[in-house]
Amino acid sequence: MDTQDHLDQLVADAESAFAAASDGAGLEQVKARFLGKSGLLTERLKGLGALTPELRKSAGARINRAKDAIEAALDARRVALREARLHARLAEEALDVTLPGRGHAAGGLHPVSRTLERIEALFASIGFIVADGPEIETDWHNFTALNTPENHPARSMHDTFYLEGREDVLLRTHTSPVQIRAMLAHVARHAEAQRMADLRVIAPGRVYRVDSDATHSPMFHQIEGLWVGEGVSFADLKGVIADFLRKFFESEDLQVRFRPSFFPFTEPSAEIDVAFMSGALEGSWLEIAGCGMVHPNVLRFGRIDPERYTGFAFGMGLDRLTMLRYGISDLRLFFEGDLRFLSQFR
Repeated sequence: MDTQDHLDQLVADAESAFAAASDGAGLEQVKARFLGKSGLLTERLKGLGALTPELRKSAGARINRAKDAIEAALDARRVALREARLHARLAEEALDVTLPGRGHAAGGLHPVSRTLERIEALFASIGFIVADGPEIETDWHNFTALNTPENHPARSMHDTFYLEGREDVLLRTHTSPVQIRAMLAHVARHAEAQRMADLRVIAPGRVYRVDSDATHSPMFHQIEGLWVGEGVSFADLKGVIADFLRKFFESEDLQVRFRPSFFPFTEPSAEIDVAFMSGALEGSWLEIAGCGMVHPNVLRFGRIDPERYTGFAFGMGLDRLTMLRYGISDLRLFFEGDLRFLSQFR
């Protein structure tokens, strides 16, 4: 039977083997060598049955002491390996508290949204309200009610996005259909009144045309305005537009001119040009919008008597106004989602 010296050597061998294990899996394999079902110490416990009762008691006590020593060495090595893993992870994930914090980048409005908010505030100051309408429009609202004849180029599939299988439903090409809807709703509200109150609305929103280059996009933003009432004249139109543009560009010396033009939904009609008196655009005339007195046929489609009421309308590109205000040369930058570009407007 094992002597105490033999058991002390077994404990020493186990301690050395445990110390040599570099990870948990290796340590468990070493444990099986000593304490497993067929381990060195387990075999000695099995041998106790062949001894006399007197010898069995003393031999069993020596083997149990050796087992306790081996299990203590095993637990100590487990703790040591666990602490080593923790220290290694802490060293790897060390935080340098002297470094500046990364923080979170602040968001901001898209430049086109900033422009729209500015325009809405300027027109609200003179009594205009914001009107809205669907982006998928009927042919009647988008063309017919705006005095656009059936053979007009804008009705061509090369210029307009029609819904597949439909010739009477399309993606609106301008926000002018909102003017028709606003007139019809305004007349309905004043159906019982002897005199209709003035209608003053602006209609911002997305519009769609088959066009794409540095200054055009298949989807872009427009804002249109409408003022209908008794005695509304072209002089009112010029005053409103000139005052708006000078406030928008924050330039009291901004020159504004009206060039005769043609639009099917206004008569007379004009293009609006501006000339900056300072900066990179000094002295150059730039087309900024179209406008005119609402055509009598359009008023009739809106159920407004053109013999009693007159009105003016205008339309301009929100994206173009934004490009001019912020000095941007390529319209496509607005829609690419590049944070390097957009972060400049935070």
